Amino acid sequence: MTQDTTALWHRIAGHFHPKPPRRLGVAVSGGSDSLALLLLVDEWRENGGPEVFAVTVDHGLRPEAAGEAKEVARICAGRGIVHETLTWRDWDQQGNLPDQARRARYSLMAEWAKAQGIGDIAIGHTADDQAETFLMRLARGAGVDGLSAMRTQWQQGDVRFHRPMLGLTRETLRDMLRARGQGWVDDPSNEDTAYARVRARAALVALEPLGISAGGLADVARKMADVRDTLYGYVIDAARENLRFEQGDLILGRAGFERLRPEVARRLLQAMLGWISGADYVPRGRAMEALLAAARDGRGMTLQGCLLSVTADDVRLSREFNAVAGLRVPVDGVWDGRWYVEQGPDIAGAELAALGEAGLRACPDWRLGGVPRASALALPGVWRGDELLGAPLLGWANGWSIKAMRGEEEFHKALLSH
Repeated sequence: MTQDTTALWHRIAGHFHPKPPRRLGVAVSGGSDSLALLLLVDEWRENGGPEVFAVTVDHGLRPEAAGEAKEVARICAGRGIVHETLTWRDWDQQGNLPDQARRARYSLMAEWAKAQGIGDIAIGHTADDQAETFLMRLARGAGVDGLSAMRTQWQQGDVRFHRPMLGLTRETLRDMLRARGQGWVDDPSNEDTAYARVRARAALVALEPLGISAGGLADVARKMADVRDTLYGYVIDAARENLRFEQGDLILGRAGFERLRPEVARRLLQAMLGWISGADYVPRGRAMEALLAAARDGRGMTLQGCLLSVTADDVRLSREFNAVAGLRVPVDGVWDGRWYVEQGPDIAGAELAALGEAGLRACPDWRLGGVPRASALALPGVWRGDELLGAPLLGWANGWSIKAMRGEEEFHKALLSH
């Protein structure tokens, strides 16, 4: 083991300081970056680091992928590392393939880790990935958020994903592999200019004479992340001072909202949209500018299945009724990603569904709770067929209790992690 290699695995270990996991998963495709990560993490294990487990995802999109996974398994076996290959065969030939494959990859790995009792997975993204992402987003006219550095870690369900090599370049890692005589897989798609990332990689080479390097752009991305974090500090303060939670709605005092700087107000509205809709991605760009303008001007608007309504005193964001009108789940399930029955009688065939007009007619005293009509329509009630059994969120419990999975604490935690 060379001194340089020792320094590299120390950098990996430093990412997990001061509480390294006891068991660590490593995502390994067989490419140079992930293979270097595997070897460095394993050297850390040999020097008192965590127990190492490797996982490879075969998306079934290239015939060579199965052989590449077997090669990873062979390397792992030679080092005594437990390895498993996961397969994805669910692409319906529609939509954005790279995005669907990425989502599936992380979902499969999170499920694998949970089953193995592993709480952390390391991913082999490098400074080069950081720089390529920066250029791709710059081409799309991204702002502070888009140009900010990749997250070094994030939580997905019970598993935390880590990017411990964002400060290392791909060439540094390949030098390490060459010094060991360790080969790696080159995915043919890495040469296909139909992919924006491949074009960004080529652009980085062309920019080198100007002194623009992968490391330099990665450093710029980290500085942008500092700016982003500062902005979110103001957003958190604004939420604590102005935001109220009411029966699933989020409400801002209008006077306080109008005093917010546009960037802070826009980010706060984005966070509110994500909290109510539960969507993986919140709108950006023109859609958010339109929502911000509507809130400032006192106009109603719908976006991402949410309803914006403005009064003289409040800016309110609710679930849009049309987004949940046909949604029904058994009472032992979760409705609209956030509502569940906390307790209730054992009634066969009972379901959670939106109250709608029929539900409001069935509980005529609903107005006493002060919930606006548009918001009340989209709240869940307990139904059996066309019969309303209870509307506890509007004051008619009838033995039922419905609770939200996400509350004020979860909202503020989401802002902290942005």
